Amino acid sequence: MADSEIPQHIQFGEEIHPVKTATSKIYNKDDSLSEKNGYDIEDRAMQIANADLNQKKKQTYTGWMLMWLSYQSTGVIYGDIGTSPLYVYSSTFTSQPSYDDLVGALSIIIWTLTLMVSIKYMFIVLAADDDGEGGTFALYSLLAKYSNIVRRDPNVVGSVKLERHLTNELKPMNKGVRSFIENSMAARVALKIFGVLGVSMVMADGVLTPAQSVLGAIQGIEVAHPNISSATIVGVSCAILVLLFAVQPFGTTKIASSFAPIVMIWLLFNACAGIYNLAKFDHSVLKAFSPHFAGAYLVRNGEQGWRSLGGLLLAFTGVEALFADLGAFSKRAIQISWLCLAFPCLLLAYIGQAAFISQDATGTAYTNPFFHTVPPGSFVFSLVIAILAAIVASQAMITGAFQLLMQVMNMSYAPHIKLVHTSKLFHGQVYMPLANVLLMVGTVIVTAAYSNTTRLGNAYGVCVVCVTLITTVMVALVAIIKWQINIFIVVFVFLVFAALDGVYLSSALTKVPTGAWFTLMLAAILSCIFVLWRFGKESQWAAEAEDRFQPSHLLTAGANGEAKLTPAFGGGIVTKVDGVGVFFDKVGNLVPIVFAQFVRKFSARPEIIVFFHMRQISTPSVPESERYIVQRTTIPGCYRMTARHGYSDSIVSPDLGRVITEQLVLFVTRDHTSSASSASSVDHSPEVQAELGVINKAAQAQMVYIMGKELMTIKKGTNFMRAIFLWMFLWIRENSRTKMADIGLPFDSLVEVGFVKEI
Repeated sequence: MADSEIPQHIQFGEEIHPVKTATSKIYNKDDSLSEKNGYDIEDRAMQIANADLNQKKKQTYTGWMLMWLSYQSTGVIYGDIGTSPLYVYSSTFTSQPSYDDLVGALSIIIWTLTLMVSIKYMFIVLAADDDGEGGTFALYSLLAKYSNIVRRDPNVVGSVKLERHLTNELKPMNKGVRSFIENSMAARVALKIFGVLGVSMVMADGVLTPAQSVLGAIQGIEVAHPNISSATIVGVSCAILVLLFAVQPFGTTKIASSFAPIVMIWLLFNACAGIYNLAKFDHSVLKAFSPHFAGAYLVRNGEQGWRSLGGLLLAFTGVEALFADLGAFSKRAIQISWLCLAFPCLLLAYIGQAAFISQDATGTAYTNPFFHTVPPGSFVFSLVIAILAAIVASQAMITGAFQLLMQVMNMSYAPHIKLVHTSKLFHGQVYMPLANVLLMVGTVIVTAAYSNTTRLGNAYGVCVVCVTLITTVMVALVAIIKWQINIFIVVFVFLVFAALDGVYLSSALTKVPTGAWFTLMLAAILSCIFVLWRFGKESQWAAEAEDRFQPSHLLTAGANGEAKLTPAFGGGIVTKVDGVGVFFDKVGNLVPIVFAQFVRKFSARPEIIVFFHMRQISTPSVPESERYIVQRTTIPGCYRMTARHGYSDSIVSPDLGRVITEQLVLFVTRDHTSSASSASSVDHSPEVQAELGVINKAAQAQMVYIMGKELMTIKKGTNFMRAIFLWMFLWIRENSRTKMADIGLPFDSLVEVGFVKEI
């Protein structure tokens, strides 16, 4: 396959001109319109489409750039897991714990952070990225590349490079696992549900996380002012949350660079407080590093100890956002910031709090473990930095929600909403205005409804553990199918981490009646929307497949050379209308549905026809010389133009007609000139001059942009439940579509052709 691959940086140069192909021989009567060496530009265009579709999006960084990204990741990722010292002990114990129970709980925290975060996520899960993206849906997408389990969107030109290992490359048992998930409908559905549920649960927790962290910090004021009202705390928390969401348009890089000093100071302050408490009060709690005390705690306390795991799991909430945020940063950057800063600081924080609580004569320190255990004279500073850190804590889930939504949209599991790339340097950093508003509204409502961290803690954590368990299952499949690791090794490691996840999940499920039902319900609603949208899209693809055909299936040449509809479409003569007609094409390799509808309705065609297809590339910008691919079709005077663009390029603009005309002239003349006038002044063969004349005449007459307005209806006779699901899909689709007035073209040059499609 190596000889068929083409570089990502494609130089078109003299290759952008018409060619003589099997489909264009009828109309290319002059060999001067053929490309040098008989190279077929249609093959070249398909190679470029395949290269665009399969190009690697993953960015790698080294040196100072890696250090800068590690610094940024500190400001986003560890706000959530980093603020857990505010409430872990208070959520675990309902009364002053005994020394043995305190050491046992600390031992569980230490080993959970070590096993769950440092080993499982840092060294195993982060390695299972899908082209740099993280999260359960990225794992599902990665599995889809190495096993045939997903139906592709037929509107995407080119073929996805399925990186499926050859059968003889896999060990027999690994091959058996792959064959099972490929051939079992139940397995494929289960994987789809896992992927969707994982995303939905992270986003559901994304509504709770800001409320939990900000309320936890603002409640610290009660230590200094016990009489402060609950309404004041809630009001201040809501105001802070609104401010946090209001700064999201600045982008991840600016926000992370601004937040990183706050998180670093917060983590270092916790480490210093931990060292102070450890030295002054009780250094004997260091024996909690022995896992014996964790086991002894669970054995000694029985059911009560098991239930307390629901509070202890708050020590690692945020780990799911760590993986979801992978696309905005990188594996190496996250590993550096966790292992060198966040992990040791958090360990010292929990150890120091345990040392203080063990010697607390008042028996109240555990109720607000952070503020009661700060060194003397540092309360005001600790309150300020805690509030700032709590504000930052929400950023991990907000950024993660944007990353996950982008993946879901790319896989056609959600309608496309406006997505803004906020950095030309780091391609994975995005912002979604609508998602930002919805998250803000949801978070403010939850903050007002729950009003304190104890009640929120009951609703918090279940989704986190569910996501970690789903991640464990899917990474195990990646290890078997992609990494080709011996299945016995995978099963052993899987059982260790699945047991850890399972114990925490079983405890967290006890919170369902007291509040966790809310996040599970929210996750279920989101999952239903995602699955519903995918179901509707697959039904739409099946219906639209009937209208996908080559130009020769629609039009043919009559006896006198005039264009005629083929017998399948009535066989009528098609007259020419002066001007250039630009038909927007979402597929890019067949006849656009809007063109077929236009010709059938009016029995007419513009003198010059352009099938215009836009293909976004995962890069900030595509150089002008590489942006446009022009091809002939079998219809005389009809060209197919593909605009390859980055996320910062503006393609649809008021001067689009001028750009299209220039590209057509360049295509016909093979001259690389900057304007149509200079290109036309060069001596060419009579055939080329005639073609240029037709193009220029049509462009001067008028430039019309024709778009399709597809009204989808449900077929008669569809069973009731399917009809209900399709109706909901169509309602969402109708209310999420881009309006013609919003696309940036001259409104008086737009024509909308309506047609009905039954699904």
